[in-house]
Amino acid sequence: MPDMLVKLYDLPDSSAIYKKLEEQGIKIMRPMTPNKTKVVEWVRQHFHDGWADEISAAFTKFPVSCFIAYDVNEKKMLGFAGYDCTYRDFFGPTGVDETQRGRGIGKALLFRCMEAMRDEGYGYAIIGSAGPVDFYKKMLGATVIEGSIPGIYKDLF
Repeated sequence: MPDMLVKLYDLPDSSAIYKKLEEQGIKIMRPMTPNKTKVVEWVRQHFHDGWADEISAAFTKFPVSCFIAYDVNEKKMLGFAGYDCTYRDFFGPTGVDETQRGRGIGKALLFRCMEAMRDEGYGYAIIGSAGPVDFYKKMLGATVIEGSIPGIYKDLF
């Protein structure tokens, strides 16, 4: 999967995305450090150790470099997204509970991370090993970085 580049200074308006989720009782929030174990274990349970390790690194930053989707009525986590976890200026990992997909949660988490990166001074963001290339093109106008396969994860074992 290729890496992709996003112009953070030209992000589309995301307010309608957040509003739709708020009406469903879903809050996109930056977790606090005391939530680290819960967040990391949720990622491990729903995805895998590698992503849990990356999100664990997000809690070493200030501010914490990840966001979660939280159902305030059910009091449960629905998804997550991180940035600056393995490399600076990289978005990811990100994931949404399989039973919650199609509700716009992943889109909201993506935008919240991109906005945070912009607000922290980045002009561009890199989406590492972008899975859904067409989704990122459509949502953000992201472009494929030629020659980026296998990218930063080439030495994983």
